[in-house]
Amino acid sequence: MESLQGLEQEWYVVYSKPHQEERAQYYLQLRGVHVFLPRLDLPGGFQKKKRLVPLFPNYLFVQVHLSTQSQYVIWSPGVKGFVHFGGTPLPLEDSVVDFLKHQADSAGIIKARSRLKPGQEVEIQEGPFAGLFGVIQEPPDDKGRVKVLLRLLSRQISVELRTQFLKGEWAPCRANATVGPASKTLSVTC
Repeated sequence: MESLQGLEQEWYVVYSKPHQEERAQYYLQLRGVHVFLPRLDLPGGFQKKKRLVPLFPNYLFVQVHLSTQSQYVIWSPGVKGFVHFGGTPLPLEDSVVDFLKHQADSAGIIKARSRLKPGQEVEIQEGPFAGLFGVIQEPPDDKGRVKVLLRLLSRQISVELRTQFLKGEWAPCRANATVGPASKTLSVTC
């Protein structure tokens, strides 16, 4: 653990104002607070731009000595407060943040992958086939395209679509943060 003038710092979860995670991160870092904001790098649509979205919307992690640095966190723009139970913020185990950092690059960005699998029935949400259902033939490729088998005009047709056109999930793994009086761990299923 890092220390501040010999004081032990622990990780805590901070709740941000809606859509202000990056603003909170910026101001917390200006105040010398160690912040970790994990984000997912989602492939873009037609514009081929990538989108960064928070892995846990409205939440970020801070490493502080609670009794001496909490005011830096509470009074930072974009921050609503600490996540707490019974009025007291509970520290998070280092292994939770270490796991997330291991999945991310140095900027806290985690490359997303699709959970679409061959044989899975999907609904097409965008493009010329919007509203139709099909079956995944092959898993998504590196360019974010997937082959889908559609039934059109009494025939089965294989089409290649961008994964963004399909109703599905993007995530590094299914990560569920469990923070409570009895449990301060993160359960992860890939």
